[in-house]
Amino acid sequence: MKNITFKATVTAVAALAASPAAMAQSSVTLYGMLDAGLSYTSNVNGHSNYALVGGASGSNKWGLLGQEDLGGGLKAVFKLENGFNIATGGIGGQGPIGSSRSLFNRQAYVGLASNQYGTLRLGRQIDAVTEMVQGLTGDAISASTFSTPGDVDNNDNTTNQNNAIKYISPVFYGFQAEGAYSFGGVAGATGSGQSWSVATDYAQGGLTVAGGYFHAANQGANGWQNATAQPSFGGALGYPSSGYYGGNAFKSAGIAQIAGQYEFGPYTAGLRYSNAQYQGNDGQQSIHFNVVGALLQYQATPALSLAAGYTYVYGSAATQAQAAKGRTMASINQASLGTTYALSKLTSVYAMAAYVHAQGAQASAADFGNTASGGNQVQANVGIYHRF
Repeated sequence: MKNITFKATVTAVAALAASPAAMAQSSVTLYGMLDAGLSYTSNVNGHSNYALVGGASGSNKWGLLGQEDLGGGLKAVFKLENGFNIATGGIGGQGPIGSSRSLFNRQAYVGLASNQYGTLRLGRQIDAVTEMVQGLTGDAISASTFSTPGDVDNNDNTTNQNNAIKYISPVFYGFQAEGAYSFGGVAGATGSGQSWSVATDYAQGGLTVAGGYFHAANQGANGWQNATAQPSFGGALGYPSSGYYGGNAFKSAGIAQIAGQYEFGPYTAGLRYSNAQYQGNDGQQSIHFNVVGALLQYQATPALSLAAGYTYVYGSAATQAQAAKGRTMASINQASLGTTYALSKLTSVYAMAAYVHAQGAQASAADFGNTASGGNQVQANVGIYHRF
């Protein structure tokens, strides 16, 4: 679900280093996460659902992160990251609808990093907004039940940009910026399938603020093969069936996000805002969403964390079924609670829940992808995760 990267804990010497000196300056890090638990969802098309699921609090993945010191403050860097389904062992992670799953479906890049000039990376990467802004939201700080209902603003499911080039600046007086561009690869139509993103953040003391913008252009019949791995934003709210957007039903997506968090003592408070614009194809209506979210997390003990959150979504149009009942827009309220208890530095257990009330749209708690038959839904998860 998430593409948030955890600090690696196991480092190995690069096996193919050519000399003892080179071996001392090169490293390859194996890292990953395993997350599994039990899930309850009310009102999934009118029925309750119980299931074993993975990734409710983190993400199921493993990866290799490497670097080689080239001298003069310059390093070669690479990353290979795979997502998988912990319940079945199958390959999971991000991928366009209808496409085959790739081995390194989350990230696969190589590049150069300089202490003075910044970092340049080439390959499959997460977009700049996800990398800088998402980590400050309740979705990353606490758990998935704090993410946006229906994921209309890409707060949880993350955008992986294929064929991408990304630049990340050095930190300058607390500020850092990055930009990414994904080539569409369509001959004679440079803009078809392309995507780009820019973001910046500022950190000083206990305050961190970040903002950015992501834009993707549809690739036509082939959908979002290059631009994004998230081709159905908000699908669980019932909008694809309304003809407004979803799959290949809109020609572009533009999402602006800003988030901030402040740590004081054992508390972390956070606020976020996003605006998601979906431009319809010829003859189809465009639609936009405004999202406001708030989070308060309390570190009760070194091992026990408690969190509460609230998210409000305003949609500029109701689904067709709701419009037939006289509604003209969508209004969605979500309340979230979560707790995590660390059994060790690497292993934790968790419990979390969300309640959603929607008008003008079908309810869908956070980004679990379960569509309700009406305007209310409850999502609850208990589980365990281990990092390595």
